[in-house]
Parts: sequence; C-alpha cells; structure tokens
Amino acid sequence: MAETETTSPAHAEQQPEQLAVVATDAGGIRVLTVAGEIDYHTGDTLHRALGTTGAGDARVVLDLHQVTFMDSSGINILITAHHALTEAGGWLRLAAPAEAVLRTISLVGVDTFIDCCPTLEKALSY
Repeated sequence: MAETETTSPAHAEQQPEQLAVVATDAGGIRVLTVAGEIDYHTGDTLHRALGTTGAGDARVVLDLHQVTFMDSSGINILITAHHALTEAGGWLRLAAPAEAVLRTISLVGVDTFIDCCPTLEKALSY
C-alpha cells in the first residue's frame, strides 16, 4: 500500500501578508495610505515609503484605516520616522487606526508623542 502525503491547511507554508503604501499630497502634507499588516516581513515597505520623504515633505500623515495588524517592527518604524521628521522641522501624525492597531500604539505609549487622530480629515486639519 503506497502512502500519500497530504498537507493540511494547518501545516501549509503561510505566506506573509502583503503591505501596500500609496503616497499622495494633500495641501503640502504627504499622505501615506497603508493597507495590510505591518510586521517583520512587511515593514520594509513602510520604512522605504517613509524614507523617501525629503526636506520638503517633513509633514506626513499615515492613514492606517486599512491596517489590520501591527507588531513591534511597525512601532519601531513609527518611532524612527517621528524622530527623523521632527529633526527636519516637521511632524508625523497617525490617522484612523483600527481598534487592534490603536491598542498596540496605546499599549507602548506611542500615542503620547505621535499625534493619533480618529480620521484622516482631522489629521490633516489638526
């Protein structure tokens, strides 16, 4: 009797979630709309998008309403971007994070030094 090897869904190799970042301009404020999960496997995408901000792009809003998960990698990226933008005379604001993401941001205290707004509109007019 020949054995047949099957892979159950629990043992299938999981692909990391993709992260998409779309950059737009809103009255001189760079808006990065982020979608997906921010973690060790996808964080470079966000890091690169934030790294392309030049001296004229020192005001940045991250629209997080489509982010479903963020781990410590994402927190570190936010802190690094905040410091870089502040040193350039600008700022970083977070807009519309989902409840799970907001909980992570709040647990580690990021919301005490990076403005976190409930909507994109508030982040742009703050």
